[in-house]
Amino acid sequence: MLYHLLYPLRAYFFGFNVFRYITFRAAMASVTAFTVSLLIGPLVIRFLANLNLKQTIEREGFSKLYKEHAGKENVPTMGGVLILGALLSSTLLWADLTNRYVLLTLLTVVWLGLIGFIDDYLKLLKKNSKGLTAFSKMAGQILLGIGIGTFLYLDSPLWQEIAIPFLKDWFLVLGPFYIIFVCIVISGASNAVNLTDGLDGLAVGCTLMIALTYSLFSYVTGNAIFSQYLQIPFVPGAGELTVFCAALFGAGMGFLWFNSHPASVFMGDMGSLSLGGALGVVAIFTRKELLLLIVGGIFVLEAVSVILQVGSYKLRKKRIFMMAPIHHHFQLKGLSESKVVIRFWIVSILLGLLGLATLKLQ
Repeated sequence: MLYHLLYPLRAYFFGFNVFRYITFRAAMASVTAFTVSLLIGPLVIRFLANLNLKQTIEREGFSKLYKEHAGKENVPTMGGVLILGALLSSTLLWADLTNRYVLLTLLTVVWLGLIGFIDDYLKLLKKNSKGLTAFSKMAGQILLGIGIGTFLYLDSPLWQEIAIPFLKDWFLVLGPFYIIFVCIVISGASNAVNLTDGLDGLAVGCTLMIALTYSLFSYVTGNAIFSQYLQIPFVPGAGELTVFCAALFGAGMGFLWFNSHPASVFMGDMGSLSLGGALGVVAIFTRKELLLLIVGGIFVLEAVSVILQVGSYKLRKKRIFMMAPIHHHFQLKGLSESKVVIRFWIVSILLGLLGLATLKLQ
């Protein structure tokens, strides 16, 4: 919004020329999102607490961790409204709102945030412990993926070529299967973050590392000079996603202020589903989809641990891990919650650096 209002005034005062720079607007978007989170955070938490939207920890297979997590029952959830409020307001304020990638990313956040809100609403206000069915949530994610995948498929044949990390001249050409691929990326990322959201600060902390990494990916991908130098696919307009990723980083930092151990609020499905979907769609628009497997390795590990656990139990009636997702396995091994979270953050930072290294290691 400010870009459209103030940048045209550069003809009257040269100082307004600064709004043309993505780096300036990205920095301001991050600061704005963080500030908004800090300012409205206490009000949002108090509002959620007054509605008695409390975290529920009683579920099957969780009895061994009841003692350690007992205090969480008094912590309000649905804090995703805080993240989305800061993220959307900051992006709308600082991004170029004529950019199609920004608009589609915002649509993704709102769409998945709405699915998460309905799920949280049914579980917390309607006292339906299961919330939305897995089929309903997956259907909403797939519908979004079909829409975005079809749009890109019809836009250009180049979108059907998937870049392979470490191999600069190798691409997977998917043809019409590209639409299915988009559905997998968006739904996979969305559900993986949702599964990871089980310890104070874990999901949002790892999201911060990925958002920061993809802000750099977005910038070089949308810059003709940098993309040519690094020999990566150039996507005109993708640089504007740097502003969105920076806003996501700032909003996540603000939420972590309240979500760090011991947490004052949890994000709920409204936050986790939308954050995961946002990361997935940014990876698609920057043509760094497979790199998300590396940069988002923690989320991949969490999701795979659940898949392996469920599959092993159904086929062999035996469990691979003491409990899934895997962060609970480490807790049952004797590690404290804070130690598990911080170590996962450290691994996430290293994976982000490895992802950035692939820009030259090809």
